[in-house]
Amino acid sequence: MQALFIGHTYIDVTLLCSKVPSGDEKTVAQDYAVSFGGNAVTAAFACAKLGVTPDLIATVADDWLGRMFLDMAAAYRIPVHPRRVKRSSLSFVLPNDGKRAIIRARDDAYLEPFPILDLDGCRALHLDGHLGDAALYYAKACRAKGILTSLDGGGLRGNIQELLSYIDVAIVAERLCEQMALAPKDMLAFLKSKGCKVGGVTMGERGMLWYDETGMIATLPALPVSAQTIIDTSGAGDVFHGAYIASYLVAPNKGFASHFEFARAASAYKIQHLGNEAGLPTLADIEAIEKALAPA
Repeated sequence: MQALFIGHTYIDVTLLCSKVPSGDEKTVAQDYAVSFGGNAVTAAFACAKLGVTPDLIATVADDWLGRMFLDMAAAYRIPVHPRRVKRSSLSFVLPNDGKRAIIRARDDAYLEPFPILDLDGCRALHLDGHLGDAALYYAKACRAKGILTSLDGGGLRGNIQELLSYIDVAIVAERLCEQMALAPKDMLAFLKSKGCKVGGVTMGERGMLWYDETGMIATLPALPVSAQTIIDTSGAGDVFHGAYIASYLVAPNKGFASHFEFARAASAYKIQHLGNEAGLPTLADIEAIEKALAPA
């Protein structure tokens, strides 16, 4: 095991259409994509695509969607340690004009306890706050072993405030700031107070406000992707998380400024592609994005 990711599994159905029908209306989508979904799950696939294959604890149902998900994971050689649920979860994603509407149908009634794994060799843990009991157990275990812990704080989930006490790198969304009634700078102060060594707030096209290992606050601007080439922003944050974990695992002695710049290019690639799988970049894709868009 090089890294462990823990999160809730979705099958994402992404539909590209100019209008969402209502009532008795019908419409035909311009394009569609079906892929794996879920914050930490998508991050795990992104990490694997970049050459570092993590283990994954995730919800899996014994139905045809669950079997499809396991086939997807096998294609990326990701070892899945399932936590069984009765039915697979679905997300219907409708990207439009740089935004995305999402309808979710979720089964998080676990049929069994989370699996207990041997962490020997593990160098990073990434969580999205789902499977809260498993997230807290492994965050504590990894902290005790000196393994880097990372959190995607997309929203106010379960025991996230307790979880933050065991997180080294906490990158949260503006949505969490809104839910906690904190301005982004105040959120950074809150993350520091919880002991997070690196913290940040992602702000979409306005980039990321963050502090580094020394506590210095800075802004990481978003890359100038042309509006005409933006297709689907859903999953961009998940790809960002998976990419900085991959960068850390390859070059742990580099600072997080370098890891986040790498992840920024990965995220810029994602938003130009429809669906999660099509939006996973290779190392060559990231190099091309950096050459074309990164400031000199």
